Amino acid sequence: MLRKTVPTLALGVVALVALAGCAASAPTPQQTPTVTGDPSVPLAQLDILDDPRSYEGPSTAVLETEAVVAGATPEQELPASVVSHDLGGDTDVTVDSTDRIIAMDIAGSIASTLVALGLGDNLVGRDISTTVPELADLPVITSSGHTVNNEAILALRPDVLITDGTVGPIDVVLQLREAGVDVVFVQNTPSLDGIGELARQVGAAVGAPAAGEALAASLDAEVQAKVDEIAAVLPDGEPVRMLFLYLRGNSGIYYLFGPESGADVLIESLGGVDVAAELGLVGERPMTDEAMVSANPDLILVMTDGLASVGGVDSLLASKPAIALTSAGQHKRFVDMADGDILSFGPRTPAVLDALARAIYAPGQ
Repeated sequence: MLRKTVPTLALGVVALVALAGCAASAPTPQQTPTVTGDPSVPLAQLDILDDPRSYEGPSTAVLETEAVVAGATPEQELPASVVSHDLGGDTDVTVDSTDRIIAMDIAGSIASTLVALGLGDNLVGRDISTTVPELADLPVITSSGHTVNNEAILALRPDVLITDGTVGPIDVVLQLREAGVDVVFVQNTPSLDGIGELARQVGAAVGAPAAGEALAASLDAEVQAKVDEIAAVLPDGEPVRMLFLYLRGNSGIYYLFGPESGADVLIESLGGVDVAAELGLVGERPMTDEAMVSANPDLILVMTDGLASVGGVDSLLASKPAIALTSAGQHKRFVDMADGDILSFGPRTPAVLDALARAIYAPGQ
């Protein structure tokens, strides 16, 4: 059921990114936020802020490594008969070979999952959102942001393409099926529960259901352990009221991300209150001055390139007085993280939560 609603919202993000383009032409940021420190130190050993809501200044959440731990090559049973969750309805697909795989989604989660399953070496191309270092040398098969380039894909002679519908246009993707590529649509829900489910579906799509189940169980346990670790160090007092703000200043795009975008799951996992949900915002909605002032967040989460596109925190506050009026604006309390990491729900999620927790509750350590 979720498949019918979530991808539609996610495609809205695709449109935003495509309109925005890259941030290369953005103004030079006016300041460099504090970068969080050594993630090998457990959260319980950090000097947690007594009142993270009153902390002054921005911080950047950084992963220790972008790499995904690669699993052992799984046992596969091919051909594999799977259900492809196409937007127009479920379709039976038979995957005959996985020697040459392409994975596409707006967060790079499918490719990361394939690496964790032990099939990273079978990937022959990547979308722009896939930032796993071991895949960096693969040819990029999307153009103009997150738009499918069919010629680039077909040139790589893929046996199977696995996607969730967040990279499109969808009709262009379906043309690949007509050209002889086995196209499998998976249900990729931006949630903690969706991480394990994605592992199961991708495992089934490549004829390795047992490996998919094992990876799902492992990831579920790791994510829950990290959520519990964060909950154990939350300071006493009112929780931090957080808001996810999507920025592309060079295109004049300012969006608030609410429930069903993944931002709400992220904020709740970090022990915060999602103020977009309080306002009744669902998915991605254009920012208005009224909504921002009403939200009055203590902290604003942003993508690193997005913050750079507006020239940094000082420029953002100067150009958007409504943001400056909020508690976050008055304290310059912004936490940024790399665009390809912050909303990626997959094998790196425990590390993403860890890095964000450090930036929020123990910045600079």
